[in-house]
Amino acid sequence: MTEAHQTPLEAPPKGIFSKYRSLGLGTRILIWMVIGAAAGMLFGERAAVVEPLGTLFIKLLMMAAIPLVFFNLLAGLTGLSDAATVGRLSARLLVYFTLTTLFALSVGLTAAALLQPGRNMTLTESIQDDVGSVPGVVDLLLDFVPDNVFASFASGNVVQVVIFAVLLGIATLALGPERRQQAANAYALGAELFRKLVDVVLLTAPLGIGALTAVALGRYGDALFGPLGLFILGVIGGQIVVVALYWILLTTLSDWSPPRFLKETGTLWATTAATCSSLASLAVGLDVAERMRFPQSVYGFTLPLGAQINKDGTSVFLAMVLAFTAQAAGVEFTAGTIGMALLIGLLLSQGSAGIPGGGFVISLVLVQAFQLPLELAAIVGGIYRLVDIGNTTVNIMGDMVGTAIISRAEERRLATEPA
Repeated sequence: MTEAHQTPLEAPPKGIFSKYRSLGLGTRILIWMVIGAAAGMLFGERAAVVEPLGTLFIKLLMMAAIPLVFFNLLAGLTGLSDAATVGRLSARLLVYFTLTTLFALSVGLTAAALLQPGRNMTLTESIQDDVGSVPGVVDLLLDFVPDNVFASFASGNVVQVVIFAVLLGIATLALGPERRQQAANAYALGAELFRKLVDVVLLTAPLGIGALTAVALGRYGDALFGPLGLFILGVIGGQIVVVALYWILLTTLSDWSPPRFLKETGTLWATTAATCSSLASLAVGLDVAERMRFPQSVYGFTLPLGAQINKDGTSVFLAMVLAFTAQAAGVEFTAGTIGMALLIGLLLSQGSAGIPGGGFVISLVLVQAFQLPLELAAIVGGIYRLVDIGNTTVNIMGDMVGTAIISRAEERRLATEPA
């Protein structure tokens, strides 16, 4: 009796779950964003039932962000040769942030002048008159310095944490070689530990971002087709112009092409769009910068500081709100008023919080500074979440592009220095 002929065993076909697990993080996020968008449009306000999943994802990111910023910056600074390098990085960063923010404010005013979204708008809503005041330059600078570093960590004040880390890093550079190396090793270990924590948090990113997408479209989707559609179009159009400037700078002043840059940073943009939070996105940005092999001494400094004071996307929105309010109130801007709007907008954008909704509060202060009717705030507030998607994405993109440019400048400087 002969045995039946047997064929070699073939590997069973992969199931859907196995195929899904083999996908990259960016692809998984995209899949859940599409699912979330479809659910939001289908169920409307009822999609809010999944909001706790999105809120949990944001809280986890923000939990990791501040200690990651602190240790990353210290690890980078202790790798520098001297404190003069910190001054050079700061000067380059300040020039870049100032010029791009002024450009963004100008684009916002121009977009509003071309589209005239505030014409024939009836202001019927009301809002509390006391929304704050424009901070003075001295007050703003003093607020950068913490008087209690533990309170700075607890409140998530990124710029104060950065200032503390810079001063501590400079103090570390003044230590003797042996002690300095011990401190540097401790900082590097802390940075690596919290990068691993971000990797763990990102395992929840697809579901969290999908939930946030569903809630956003379910709650605010109708506003895309309402009377403020022209305002939204103006903000998005202005932000596209700012992104075009980034591409020009990226192409001419760095080694990165826009397509390659977008491919490497795709996960970051999904996070900015879903969370609308510069602080929550910062943890992902630092992780992406590490994978892109930017010098830690550069990205550990530029990204945290940029998350607090570089707000090009928000600046387009601020300028649009101001012009929109003036048009609705029948107020014409003179050349002097426009110049003042640029200066005050620059100052205010530096202080907007890195959390969802921060730009809206700042827009109220800007409108109040020009004694325009605050009734507009109730209208813009209704669609702010939709606009804030672009605000946060462009804000963080400006930081990443600046990091690429400054990284290239530092590499060229080191290449020309004598050995």
